[in-house]
Amino acid sequence: MEIDVKITKLGAPDSNVKAYVSATIGNCFAVRGMKLVEGKNGLFLSMPNYQKRDGSYTDVCFPTTAEFRQQLNNAAVAAYQLCLEKQLGQAQSNDGSAPEMGMSM
Repeated sequence: MEIDVKITKLGAPDSNVKAYVSATIGNCFAVRGMKLVEGKNGLFLSMPNYQKRDGSYTDVCFPTTAEFRQQLNNAAVAAYQLCLEKQLGQAQSNDGSAPEMGMSM
């Protein structure tokens, strides 16, 4: 299945949220509002969620298989790394602007 992942915004340098992520899956389903988070075991993709009245959170959408979760997570991490490389290249050329970065898998 084709997954087109875009990094829409980088997180603050001192934050656990490293990037905000959007994905289009199979050219027919789009998911906005995901976050790439630095956890104790490395980077992971947090799904969009909302807070319930009891204070707990629940995901709005989520992968239903471990294989697809891993594929989506890998695509997000790869897009993030590509974005960091582009940002580093732009900093070296003193451009300063940061275009939206994406990756299709």
